[in-house]
Amino acid sequence: MAPMGIRLSPLGVAVFCLLGLGIIYHLYAGVISSRLSAFRQVKKVDLRELLAVSVEAAVLGGKEVKRIRDENSLNEKSKGETREGAKELLTTGDLQSHRKMFNLLSNTFPDVTVHSEEHDNVLDSVTWDKKIPAEILEKVKESTEVPADSITVWIDPLDATQEYTEKLVKYVTTMVCVAVDGRPVIGVIHLPFTGLTAWGFVGQGSNVHVRSSYTYNPPKVIVSRSHSGEVKKFIQDAFGNNTTIITAGGAGYKVLSLLDITSSESDPMDQADVYVHITFIKKWDICAGAALLNALGGHMTTLKGEEIDYSGTPLNKGGLVATIGENHKSILEKLPNWDPEKH
Repeated sequence: MAPMGIRLSPLGVAVFCLLGLGIIYHLYAGVISSRLSAFRQVKKVDLRELLAVSVEAAVLGGKEVKRIRDENSLNEKSKGETREGAKELLTTGDLQSHRKMFNLLSNTFPDVTVHSEEHDNVLDSVTWDKKIPAEILEKVKESTEVPADSITVWIDPLDATQEYTEKLVKYVTTMVCVAVDGRPVIGVIHLPFTGLTAWGFVGQGSNVHVRSSYTYNPPKVIVSRSHSGEVKKFIQDAFGNNTTIITAGGAGYKVLSLLDITSSESDPMDQADVYVHITFIKKWDICAGAALLNALGGHMTTLKGEEIDYSGTPLNKGGLVATIGENHKSILEKLPNWDPEKH
């Protein structure tokens, strides 16, 4: 209540309040504006840095995979079955590799979505030392920034787990793929038991090469060991009964078989001209290979020639065909009609 004898003018009070608000706005407008601007600012990620971390993640995961296998402490168990009835195995190697790979990527790029074949709540404080390897700096001269929310990272902490348990370790890989707006642009495939790491960055370069020549009449076709019966008939219907069909484990290994990869003389890597898969397959299995092939002028599509979208759900239902060079369309045209969803 105002003192006796003094009446406050409503208009005066209003003017006083407006003046006060004006002073407060003048004092704090800059602070509020800068905070709102920072909130609205789109967070960016440097793809060259993400490539460096992807390579390191694949190598770190590979060390765990090799260590567990050397110690023979796999503790394998089944986590289900594929549509073809093959057991999907989980080992300590899968989990330990996942922890290193997933946490390194998530700790370094917290605004990026990372999908892994495995799921585990164990946190690891593993961090990146912020050093980009000279090999990457030599090939990728400049930084490329993209919005963090346009990126999807797919990791396979241990590809070819079945073969891993059978000690067929040449098929085993660890893989990281970076997709931007659903398109695979960075692929890393690491062979833990030889130490080789293949990477490709679409439009920038790769540390591996295609072979000097390929044969397509008929081609050597590499397929999965897990359902070789159906796919062999499919391949023979496409290219003839004399077609050489190579069975192998691991999608990453099959992609590398299309390239010029140095391997040990005691256990040489297979060399194929075409990679075909005729049933469902997960994107963490194939995204890294797709990016690597794209960086080298190769192709990976569904059996119908459709581009695969590497965002959204993990399952690719269209099968796949992977080739090098300009023969992809002619290969697709020879394939028999096949619907993976019915097999």
